[in-house]
Amino acid sequence: MVDLGVDVGSLKLKNPIMPASGTFSEELADVFDLDLIGAHVTKTITRGLRDGNPTPRVCEVSGSMLNSIGIPSKGVGYFIEKVVPFYQQYKTPLVVSISGNTADEFATLCSEVTVEGVDAIEVNISCPNIEEDGKAFAIRPSSTYDVMCKLRQATHLPLWAKLTPNTGETPEVARAAEEGGADALVVANTILAMAIDIRTRKPKLGNLMGGLSGPSLKPIALRMAYQCARATNIPVIGCGGISNAEDVLEFLIAGATAVQVGTATFIDPAIMPKIVTDLEALLASGGYSSVRDVIGSVIDEEQDPGVVFMEAAP
Repeated sequence: MVDLGVDVGSLKLKNPIMPASGTFSEELADVFDLDLIGAHVTKTITRGLRDGNPTPRVCEVSGSMLNSIGIPSKGVGYFIEKVVPFYQQYKTPLVVSISGNTADEFATLCSEVTVEGVDAIEVNISCPNIEEDGKAFAIRPSSTYDVMCKLRQATHLPLWAKLTPNTGETPEVARAAEEGGADALVVANTILAMAIDIRTRKPKLGNLMGGLSGPSLKPIALRMAYQCARATNIPVIGCGGISNAEDVLEFLIAGATAVQVGTATFIDPAIMPKIVTDLEALLASGGYSSVRDVIGSVIDEEQDPGVVFMEAAP
């Protein structure tokens, strides 16, 4: 039997598989035993009520997905009263994903969700910061560091910083998050993209643009996970296009300690426990006794973590 247990900072997970925020809800308890996966990650919440973006909010693109949900939320009060008690019946750690428009709003919400039953807080610093003309906190190292410092002061719980692929400074942003107090990095959120209906000549999303997720995002997220694992000394949680055990193993070899599964759950709601089973079989077939033996085992010729690879000559 292969030991699938991993440590994400002080948080011990029975296996490295968990959902990506926004792709997991209490209703999945009707599909599989929620204690079969490593952690529960809630849909991102905001302090107050939020309606979300105009419809249509989702469209399919070349085997992947675009979404512009807009983080609809019932608010922090509903979350603490209704959602946290539901997950307290399980042994699996609960990670709450939060979002805010300003650093102070983020910190206030972080403090409010620091309650019994919550084991870690995933801070979605990929969301727009209205104090920076709508640019995501995690676009720049400076804004990343500032918001993480405020969040660190607001809670004693482990903080997971969810980064964005919409930046050209991935290693620098990762280090800023670590220096600001992040205990782990979630790498990464969706990448900004667009689709147009050629018959109507209208964008396929009501909000014009949205986030690309699914298999198309995987090579980008994998590159980021590799960079972040090399640039920091905190665990990296890979996220982006993970659909099977082979994808998981690729992220682990690149340096991720755990992974999040998102779009694949919309295709097969029971995909996460299947991946857990398949991952154990895959590791056993390779002669491994522990999943920890493969983490960061990529053979990479010791490239600099901030290296920018030149395009091949035409």
